[in-house]
Amino acid sequence: MDYSELEADVLRLIVGATEGSVRAFGEETVTRLVRPELLGAAEDELTEEARAALTTAGANVLTISAAELHDRLATIYDGILVEDGLDPGVLTAISALAHWKSYLEQNRRGELYELAIRSIEDIDHEVSADLDDFLATPEMAAEYERIRRLLDPGAGQERGAQRG
Repeated sequence: MDYSELEADVLRLIVGATEGSVRAFGEETVTRLVRPELLGAAEDELTEEARAALTTAGANVLTISAAELHDRLATIYDGILVEDGLDPGVLTAISALAHWKSYLEQNRRGELYELAIRSIEDIDHEVSADLDDFLATPEMAAEYERIRRLLDPGAGQERGAQRG
């Protein structure tokens, strides 16, 4: 599967998923993308106040309101110390929080599509997937299966029934 096919399939899954499935997918994905180990470089790139806002937002991402998240993101944006080139982990976490905030505010599935793409990019950053065969690495194949499992829970059961 090439990258554009992967993107199209993820979009199809998000559009076709139940509300419960999309919410579960969003919660699991945003939690994965704001994990503390991604924020190591934040010390050199964000003010102390911005780092604290990022850490707090990440730790409370599933319980924080959209308004609180908006305020934390404003603090983060105001505290960026570098002109460009934020560390990929820090950028991923900030981007994930922004998409999650927009999803909470507007309930738009497009924001969850963006979370899925950030998650795929996060794996790609770790393993450098081949654009022509994006699922060739075990890590990328596992991420794709995670996305499929969360967005289309019945698909895994159908595949399992076909094998048995």
